[in-house]
Amino acid sequence: MEEARRKMAKVKLNKGTLHHSVTGKHGATTVLMSPAAAGTGVIAGGPMRAVFEVMGITDVVAKCIGSTNPYNLVRATLNGLHAMSTPAEIAAKRGKSVQELTE
Repeated sequence: MEEARRKMAKVKLNKGTLHHSVTGKHGATTVLMSPAAAGTGVIAGGPMRAVFEVMGITDVVAKCIGSTNPYNLVRATLNGLHAMSTPAEIAAKRGKSVQELTE
């Protein structure tokens, strides 16, 4: 429990879905996650579905490639979610505003 509390991290969402498509890897497992339109629901396998539901992600499409070991699937999913960045973070790195990026 103590280790889990220390490793908790915030993931920014965009109205219940992801900001952009992202790939997560752990060992021989690769997970592809994409945002989905509102009302699509969680389209993902068992371990990934559990992670998305706990995090509050309501609309996402995910696919696992390679190993389907549940422990590696969860770790690959979390690695992908940690690698995701928001438009505001990308704009700040480039020294621009979010409006300039979307044009």
